[in-house]
Amino acid sequence: MSTLSGPTDIPDVQRALDLPTGPGLKPVLTLTAAILLTLSCVTPASSLFIIVPELLASQGSGVVMTLLVGVLISVAVGVCYSELGTRTPSSGGEYAMVTHTLGKAAGWLTFALTSATLIVIPPVIALGTADYLAPIIGLDRAITGAVVMLLATATGLLDIKSNAYVTGAFLVVETVAAATVAYLGFSHSERPVSTLWHAQVSDGHALSPFTAGILLSGLAIAIFTCSGFTTATYLAEEMVAPRRNVKWAVLGSLALGAFIIVVPTAATVLGVGSLDDLANGTFPDFVTAWAGSRTSAAISVAIAIAILNAVIVMVIQNSRVVYATARDKAWPEPINKALATLHPRFGSPVIATLLVGVPGALMAWLMDIEALLGITSVILAGVYLVVAVAALFVRRAPHAGWKMPLWPAAPILVIVGVGYALRESAMSDVIAVGGLLVLALVYYVAYLRPRAATHFLVDARDDS
Repeated sequence: MSTLSGPTDIPDVQRALDLPTGPGLKPVLTLTAAILLTLSCVTPASSLFIIVPELLASQGSGVVMTLLVGVLISVAVGVCYSELGTRTPSSGGEYAMVTHTLGKAAGWLTFALTSATLIVIPPVIALGTADYLAPIIGLDRAITGAVVMLLATATGLLDIKSNAYVTGAFLVVETVAAATVAYLGFSHSERPVSTLWHAQVSDGHALSPFTAGILLSGLAIAIFTCSGFTTATYLAEEMVAPRRNVKWAVLGSLALGAFIIVVPTAATVLGVGSLDDLANGTFPDFVTAWAGSRTSAAISVAIAIAILNAVIVMVIQNSRVVYATARDKAWPEPINKALATLHPRFGSPVIATLLVGVPGALMAWLMDIEALLGITSVILAGVYLVVAVAALFVRRAPHAGWKMPLWPAAPILVIVGVGYALRESAMSDVIAVGGLLVLALVYYVAYLRPRAATHFLVDARDDS
């Protein structure tokens, strides 16, 4: 049995294990832990109970086909992220991947897009907590959302492995809730499985055939139902052997999330008393009809837990992006030093986590941030589009990594699918996002580009 001969061997061992040799975030996440954290950000139960009802109303019994097309496009997005993420395993996520593929200017504009969602999306989701606890206890919506944000921030300050255990436990609860809906729907089935593809849509009074046009009208929502699987790329620096495991974390969490969403949705279509109910009902209504008000209340509690779980993981991933910008010298040095500060015990980015969580709590408490959802959807579509373009050019980059099958079919599919979703967006939202990009470009040209030798030095793990 061989042993290490001395300290000079340590860097070789670190490189062999795909570990960074310098200070910073530590690679401690196994593949299972990374999938649990990522799946918690997908938060399939909250997608099922919050987003799917909107699709049920517009897509009728064709909702499963719409979801499956959305999942197909999400798989294409996933393989783009997987190839880029295994080549550039950085906590900067999209902006790091795009920088190493398309250059600094494109990378900075990508950060500008993602930064707008870092603080807005978590409190928007947190605000839904009180809605689902309403059957049990009446809570002020804004205050409850702020408290959820603060709880998530406090949890996000813990070490990453502890967070994997916490979010994994919450994930079990929300998965049980989704499984309960699936069991109740299938056990109360009112119609044959062929209803899922011989589909009809109700306007609340009469049924009409499900068409390709109806499917396309719901595609934008369907694409984002499984969103969150890209979190795995944000966790790459804290993942063991990221060049091997990132793709499995991305695609594994997407597959599990899609299963947890699609199967209960199919059960609901088959189990509701009438297809007209899909246009007017909610999951608590369906569960009450199948199993009574107590079971419905339990499901509502599980949804609230799913929301908290999603917010925790979003705070974690978003704080890593903020930390990465400081480590990569994107700001004046005093700001870089503060944002790159790690907790001496937990190894979490303290200031970056607080910067994401505390303003989010204030926004949930004081602002009508749900009015920003339209802009947020445009931003997410724009980020997916940029990542797809990067995936078209990724193989000219020098970094080794996993190669997607049938390249470049996946990025082309994403560009077509997401491009259609963007075309359907409100022009005011597109203009607002364009204004954000102009401001980001001004900062890049005025501050970062003149300091190119010392600033925005985007990190990528070196395995050479």
